[in-house]
Amino acid sequence: MKLLIDGEWKDPESGNYTEKMNPSTGEVLEKVPAAGVREVDEAMDAASSAFWPWYELGSKERSRIIMRAAQLITAKRKELEDILVAENGKRRIEAIGEVDGVLDQMIYYAGFERKITGDVAEGDNFDRKIFQYKVPYGVVLALTPWNFPAAMVARKLAPALLTGNTVVMKPSSDTPHSAEWITRKFLEAGLPKGVLNFITGKGSEIGDYMVAHKKVSVITMTGSTETGQRIMQKASANMAKLVLELGGKAPFIVWKDAEIKDALKTLLWAKFWNAGQSCIAAERVYVHSDIYENFVKKFAAATSSIHVGDPETADMGPLINSSALKSMEKYVSAAKEGGSKVLAGGSRPSLSGKLASGYFYLPTVLEEKDQKASLFQDEIFGPVTGVMKVDDLDSALELANDSKYGLASYLFTRDITTAMKAAERVRFGELYINMPGPEASQGYHTGFRLTGQGGEGSAYGIEEYLKLKNVYFEYSGKPLSINTVRDDLLR
Repeated sequence: MKLLIDGEWKDPESGNYTEKMNPSTGEVLEKVPAAGVREVDEAMDAASSAFWPWYELGSKERSRIIMRAAQLITAKRKELEDILVAENGKRRIEAIGEVDGVLDQMIYYAGFERKITGDVAEGDNFDRKIFQYKVPYGVVLALTPWNFPAAMVARKLAPALLTGNTVVMKPSSDTPHSAEWITRKFLEAGLPKGVLNFITGKGSEIGDYMVAHKKVSVITMTGSTETGQRIMQKASANMAKLVLELGGKAPFIVWKDAEIKDALKTLLWAKFWNAGQSCIAAERVYVHSDIYENFVKKFAAATSSIHVGDPETADMGPLINSSALKSMEKYVSAAKEGGSKVLAGGSRPSLSGKLASGYFYLPTVLEEKDQKASLFQDEIFGPVTGVMKVDDLDSALELANDSKYGLASYLFTRDITTAMKAAERVRFGELYINMPGPEASQGYHTGFRLTGQGGEGSAYGIEEYLKLKNVYFEYSGKPLSINTVRDDLLR
């Protein structure tokens, strides 16, 4: 693996590398270059220099390059699927789905060619107009996460590039290979040098320097709320625009009239998809008291039947690293000490061979009665969830909204009044009623509270990378009359 700066793949000047581990085995997977601040400067300079030629190329040609990159990815997609299984521990079927998402995002955004429009407003006089243009910001810093390391690259690169911005991208140190692979496909598609630059390294060493860089105009980041808050502080020096998708703590409400089988099927997906490592994961489950015992019994039994192990064959793969594994153990231990009852899982699985050293944790369900417990307040980001009994809709919606996060939420009911009341009162950016996620390319992925600001997806996501510029134009040809300036001063 190398760094990409101004169209050239380079080794790090320092000669330093970090080790990326295979989450399924704990073995070293590859060496990842550790860039320094000098290389960050070079990447920012390259992106800045490439901006005007790239912008002036026009959206039609930019769209053509994005579509060509999508075609190149399609032709070699199994390579990317293999990378996702190896570096992220995704199940094969999940890796296939993520590559589908990559292509969907790229094709969707490429379709916005020649559709970026503005307005013309009438001036105070007939012969004056105000032209309102939508123009790119300039250099975009794209910080991509490890949980969907390919899909999030596409969701950031495609709209940023289509709108005429240039990009410096830094992926998570846990999953850099998929981002590098996609970057190479953009170059093969004809992307001019400097338009996209690829940097890897420790966030603790170059992260603050990157987000505070004077040449950055937009920072788009998917990650933790704590990281997002730090970025906001550091980026304030240059007033960079921020598009931040941060933490989530999705409530999953199962009402007394729900279609139980559909609710269970969706809940199993919403909680244990990608080993629970998703911002839209169902992290707390509220079930109506009339069906609570029956539903929870079935949910626990189904959870206990999930096979954990090799991503190629199992129902659920590993967590991303050893820190994530220890975090699951911490949350479950704290919940048990607080009086929570383990209904399924609650420990590491017994695996043999190389998998014995992997970062696996059993899918876990705990019965919780305290809304203020960490199980129901903290973003766990793993295959651990809590269930709680509720008696009426008002209290269920109040409990659902009782979170510092506000990204995704779920509701299962066959009553239109219940559904509409929840749609109005649930304070989350997304509400899935009687269906699973994830978010669609044409949907705007956004949230409330500490989930961040801005959003991605849809035409609204395109707008995040465009600035409205006003041009006032007088074209009558008549001498200007400015009341505060005497004409005799010009004689």
